[in-house]
Amino acid sequence: MSQRLNLTRIPCPGLKTKPEPGAKLGFGSLFTDFMFALDYTEGKGWHDARIEPYAPLELDPSCMTLHYGQTIFEGMKAYRGEDDSVRLFRPRLNFERMNVSAKRMGIPTLDVDLALQALEALIRQEADWVPGEPGTSLYIRPFIFATEGHLGVRVAKTYRFLIILSPSGAYYESGLDPVSIYIEDEYVRAVRGGTGFAKTAANYAVSLLSQIVAKERGYEQVLWLDGVERRYIEEVGSMNVFFVIDGEPVTPVLNGSILPGITRRSVLELLEHQGRPAREMRLAVDELMELARAGRVTEVFGTGTAAVISPVGRLSYGEESISFTYNPADSLAYQLYDDLTGIQYGHKPDELGWVHCVTPGRKPQTEGSL
Repeated sequence: MSQRLNLTRIPCPGLKTKPEPGAKLGFGSLFTDFMFALDYTEGKGWHDARIEPYAPLELDPSCMTLHYGQTIFEGMKAYRGEDDSVRLFRPRLNFERMNVSAKRMGIPTLDVDLALQALEALIRQEADWVPGEPGTSLYIRPFIFATEGHLGVRVAKTYRFLIILSPSGAYYESGLDPVSIYIEDEYVRAVRGGTGFAKTAANYAVSLLSQIVAKERGYEQVLWLDGVERRYIEEVGSMNVFFVIDGEPVTPVLNGSILPGITRRSVLELLEHQGRPAREMRLAVDELMELARAGRVTEVFGTGTAAVISPVGRLSYGEESISFTYNPADSLAYQLYDDLTGIQYGHKPDELGWVHCVTPGRKPQTEGSL
């Protein structure tokens, strides 16, 4: 039997004013009243689970995370269903992946069942913060970081696990409009044997310079090549990537330097369930560009928690730029977006059992009821 979470609730001296229905939320800039916190001490384990007011953290200047980057995070969402239920999408996979990241970074792992209980308790308390407008959600950011104050390269002896919540709109302001992507051919993001498969802050820090260069050239995202040969397609900075080649969905195979995305996995499983499986393979950038020039690449799209599905309208490599035209009626990217969000919000049946309801919805009103 799973252990029950022993949880303390700390009251908030004053609650924030929640956004009005229909207000523009943006992404990742507004936070709820409360957060979940859990501490770790060597020899004692994880302890002092609590829901406390969202507030700045007090850290020692020698906090080891600030100097040695021992930190990991996850990203998921809570959705307001059409029946007013609050729903999570495959949250266990996120905490399982968090433990994979923790092991790679020398961080103590979490009991997945207890982490889920913590998340459910926090969301139930903050359920009124889950927006209900189309395309909105409550973004969930669990993260762990070393808290010990010490200068010296070793694993820390103390850590903190936090979950913070942010009511959010679309990740891209353009919504489902195709984005433009620049293929990086100078810098690398990760190599096999490194931390590319882990969701750790350093992976994102090393991507920022290329993001600046891409924006200066008029592109919104960066597509990375492998770090050894700089030849094979890997992933976009915030998304895994898919290509439709000769009508077949294709995505780079996981190789130890690519993040195993939850949305990527869901797309692969959904396509398999629908009888049109995708192919995982190593795909060289030169081969991709040759196929694109020949008109054999009809779609490119990214997959990730924040954007769900993001069509790519322009792809640049070296001095060459190739554009893709989308017709939502026959686009796989748009169909997948409709299928996944339909499951997440409850507009479509959850045939694969992916939805985890945190709060129940309203019972359907029958004729003559008050």
